Amino acid sequence: MVPGIANPDGSAEPSDGPVATQLRKGVLEYCVLALLRDGPRYGVELLQELGRFPMLATSQGTIYPLLSRLRRAGLADTFLRDSASGPSRRYYTLTDAGREALREFTALWPAFRETVDHVLAPGENP
Repeated sequence: MVPGIANPDGSAEPSDGPVATQLRKGVLEYCVLALLRDGPRYGVELLQELGRFPMLATSQGTIYPLLSRLRRAGLADTFLRDSASGPSRRYYTLTDAGREALREFTALWPAFRETVDHVLAPGENP
C-alpha cells in the first residue's frame, strides 16, 4: 500500500508519505488563497481549517513560510488586529493579484485533474 493512495476498497487514507507531501506542496498555496478569499484569517486559523481535510493538513513550519511567500509575491497582504486572548494577531488577506492567481488556478484545475486521471487510468494509454 502506498501512503496517501486509495485503499483497495476505494477509501482514502490520509498520509504524510512522500507522494502526499508532493501533492500537497503543489496545491497548498492555492488552497490558502481560496481560504483567504472568504475573508481575513490568521495563521493558526488557516492551520485549523486546512486540518479539517487530512490530505491538506500541514504544520506551522510550512504555513508561515508559505504565507510570507504569498505576501512577498503580492498575492496576500497583512494587518495586525488586537486579540482578546493575548498579543495582536497578524491577519492575511487576499490582494487583487491573489484573486487573479486563484481565478487562474481554478480555471486550470479541472482540465489538469482530468488529464492526470486519464493518464493514471489503467489501459487508457498506449
